[in-house]
Amino acid sequence: MSSDIDVPSGEVTQNGAAGTPARTSDRGAATRGALLAAARDVFCESGFAQAAVTDIVAKAGASVGSLYHHFNGKADLYLTLFEEFQARQQERTRKAINAVREAGETDPMRQFIAGAGAYLDGCLEERDVSRLFISGDGPPGFDRAMRQRLGKWARRNAALFHTADGGVDEALVMVLTGAMAGAVSDISLMEDEDAARRLAAEIMGIVGTIRNPRTAPPV
Repeated sequence: MSSDIDVPSGEVTQNGAAGTPARTSDRGAATRGALLAAARDVFCESGFAQAAVTDIVAKAGASVGSLYHHFNGKADLYLTLFEEFQARQQERTRKAINAVREAGETDPMRQFIAGAGAYLDGCLEERDVSRLFISGDGPPGFDRAMRQRLGKWARRNAALFHTADGGVDEALVMVLTGAMAGAVSDISLMEDEDAARRLAAEIMGIVGTIRNPRTAPPV
């Protein structure tokens, strides 16, 4: 799911006359980054509903006006953080799958395990934001964004599992996607990081045993 958020970019023209000067653009980028970092901290501490714009700008060392210059408001900050987290997760998944492919792995399930494991690792590395987005305390309509993201992930998974007739194994994709969605939720909400890592490893071990009875070789 690509973001529909429109954030002013402060583009610079070649001669600098019609656009924002480079130093202003740099300052704008720094302010935007500080606002996102502050929003992340405040949302993770207080939750979305209780977070105040004034707390965010105070933590960022910015002004309310600068926040509304870069974002449409508190919900826009939250959704931008979500999109950026998912972009990092997608990159982790991509790198993991490419690594096993380059090592010679051709089994779609092993490729899926590598990508899904990388996604879980990302949830553990960024437990604060992962927990934030799983908690259910988001702006109105965020649950729809989460469903869309899950659907997009399912479609990417489907590309790994082809059937003999050239289609995709939808039943297997649904089982795997549902299992991973539950794993992401439970692992993100666990307080004990070591226990979360053990659970993630156990889950991936179990997921790796799943076989489609229509395509699995006879035992």
